[in-house]
Amino acid sequence: MSIKTKLSAIIFGSVVLILVLNLTLNSYATRSNMRSEIERNMKTTAMQIAVSVEQSSYSSKYAEHLLAQNLQTVAILISQQLDPDIANVTNAELKALATKVGVSNISLLVRTKDDIVVQKSSDSKEIGLSTKGWGYWYTAFVDLFEGREVSVSQGERMENFWSGPFEYSSSNPEFIEKWGYYYDGHSNYLIDPYIRSTSISDYVRIMSPEEIVKQTMKVNPDILEITGINPETFGLPTMAADGTDKVNTKLRNRPIKYGTYRFGDVEQDKIAIKEALEKKEPVMRDAVVRGEKVLKSFIPVDLPGSGAYVVSVVIDYSVISSVIKEQLWNSIRSSVVLLAVFLAGSYVLAGFIIRPVQAILTKVQDVSRGKFEPPLEVGSRDELGQLTLRINAMTRNLALHTSRLRQTLEENRKVKEHLESVINGTSDAIHTTDMNGTVISVNRAFEELYGWKETEVVGSTICLVPDSVLKEEEIRLQWLIKGVQLPPTETLHLKRDGTVIEVSVSTSVICDEEGKPLSFVHVSRDMTERNRMEELLRQSEKLTTVGQLAAGVAHEIRNPLTTLRGFLQLQREKNMLVPLHVDLMLSELERINLIVSEFLILAKPQAVRFQRKDVRHVLHDVINLLDSQAHLHNIEVKDRFEVSPAMVHCEENQLKQVFINIIKNGIESMSSGGTITLEQKRIGDSIVIVIIDEGEGIPENILPKLGQPFFSNKETGTGLGLMISQRIIQAHKGMMEIESQVGQGTSVTIVLPAAQESGEPVGEETGEGKETE
Repeated sequence: MSIKTKLSAIIFGSVVLILVLNLTLNSYATRSNMRSEIERNMKTTAMQIAVSVEQSSYSSKYAEHLLAQNLQTVAILISQQLDPDIANVTNAELKALATKVGVSNISLLVRTKDDIVVQKSSDSKEIGLSTKGWGYWYTAFVDLFEGREVSVSQGERMENFWSGPFEYSSSNPEFIEKWGYYYDGHSNYLIDPYIRSTSISDYVRIMSPEEIVKQTMKVNPDILEITGINPETFGLPTMAADGTDKVNTKLRNRPIKYGTYRFGDVEQDKIAIKEALEKKEPVMRDAVVRGEKVLKSFIPVDLPGSGAYVVSVVIDYSVISSVIKEQLWNSIRSSVVLLAVFLAGSYVLAGFIIRPVQAILTKVQDVSRGKFEPPLEVGSRDELGQLTLRINAMTRNLALHTSRLRQTLEENRKVKEHLESVINGTSDAIHTTDMNGTVISVNRAFEELYGWKETEVVGSTICLVPDSVLKEEEIRLQWLIKGVQLPPTETLHLKRDGTVIEVSVSTSVICDEEGKPLSFVHVSRDMTERNRMEELLRQSEKLTTVGQLAAGVAHEIRNPLTTLRGFLQLQREKNMLVPLHVDLMLSELERINLIVSEFLILAKPQAVRFQRKDVRHVLHDVINLLDSQAHLHNIEVKDRFEVSPAMVHCEENQLKQVFINIIKNGIESMSSGGTITLEQKRIGDSIVIVIIDEGEGIPENILPKLGQPFFSNKETGTGLGLMISQRIIQAHKGMMEIESQVGQGTSVTIVLPAAQESGEPVGEETGEGKETE
């Protein structure tokens, strides 16, 4: 097929496509306009019906009001004729009185514990009726019995009287009746005179919307059905497919307020009704009912006094279809004529267009072979001329971009070589693996660290992780796959010869554009030499600490020696031997021995057993120990301990050492005497000990330095006692805090975790563990 034929076919096909699209758009536009017009007509019709119904309702209410006034007059007359006690009233008496006052029947209602029932009536069918399920009727009865104005908006309210609207009778559902209810508080019953008459039923039916619906459908023959729908009861399980309801039979609660329901689909209509009420605008649905395609419209109506309900209007869809078909045929006839004209014209037009196209095709073939010169000659300024200019511009741009691509390719090659040089020049071992562990690439440092050559490992799986840390490595990789950023980790790796080396490994995940993990990049650093140096530094630090603490032995032993000296001086002055003092002096000698043993822990680690002790007893022992020394300095030691036990896990002698150090410091700071107070209390899961002295206090600039080795605010102090005390409290997982004001004294607060009630702990703490505190 020649280009000319193809071009004419394209032009013809384009015209056909345009015409088809035009026909389709016209069809949819016509359909949309028709639906909009019909929707407006339906809405107008529904509102006209609703207004007419409302107007007839006003007339009906006027008639109801007149009947209500008559029933009130009759009820007052009946109350004057009947005994106020219902026990003295008979049904026969009510029947005779109904004939006398001109009503159909009289019923008397009494109030029970949880209901209001008909107890006496001239109509035997009424006797025993319960009113509890009558809705607002029951509310009106309760209001009357309570002696207050009826609160419901329906019906007519008068003094001591209420009359319900026209409604079907509960005892005789075929009749529409008018009731009145009267209660003035002088009797123990409510009087209900009512009128049951075919004339009332006929009047209600004449004033009902049914006649209005019939007249509207006569005027609009295209309307198949008009239905007034009560949204409160429509679609309940008790409603039949034709809209009838055996349970909701009253005028006020029937699902179909007026009209018929022959073209209905209950489930679909419920959805449309709900949507119309929520949007407060008409909802239209296409449906096929009884083999007929129909258009259903649901129009929400909300008129004053009538409440919100929905009017459904159903019309025959053929009204729309006939108009659309007629317009479609007219459009098709016009399109056929246009196609014939365009078919001839397109063939002639193709001949003029094809000549410059040949030159353009030749130029395109040259460009595809990389030949960009010479440019095309522009012979006109029409569209083909513009196309020729664009092709020349495209050719120039292609030549420029081709040159730039060659330059970029060369730059990328240089960058790649540079990156490979950097990676191979780094001292860290780098290797990449896929998600299955297959090695993709390695650098020169990897070959030197692990002993494998690149040619040996690329494309294969190697064992770098020992079995002892394999599980840990797998967990780490799983966390990385989940997107967790992990810091470098120190672990063990295997060389090619099986040698285990200590390395620091940093691993990253490489993902594609969608975030899917593709591979791992592992960067390894040999940590063997650095770890060896760190171990030497730790040993040096340990020896320094041992030296510092060894210097504090004299200070720690001086405390019990001072106590021993005080006891000996006291006994020499009194010239008598006190057994209690002897026992305390022996205890202090034993403590000196323990203190020396404690200072040997750093030099020779040994086990320290923690036991469950009552810290109050430990404090009492310390108070007894230092009491004589306190008296020598005119100092009184007071304690304020809680009554309940204060159990902690501790090494008793170490805690005594801490308390002695703190109390001794307090004694030494109180040159003029005074009081040292020891408090103990429990706060949550912690035991708190507070030691308060009335000494000289510590300046604020010195407080942060307390606990540093060889720093002390005393002339002969070394600062080691407080440092050791802090380490002991830390070893007991506790905390020590010092607060002081110059001239007012110092407060030392020690917080220790309370021991659980489960019993003795089983763990031991080694000397090395103590060193790390």
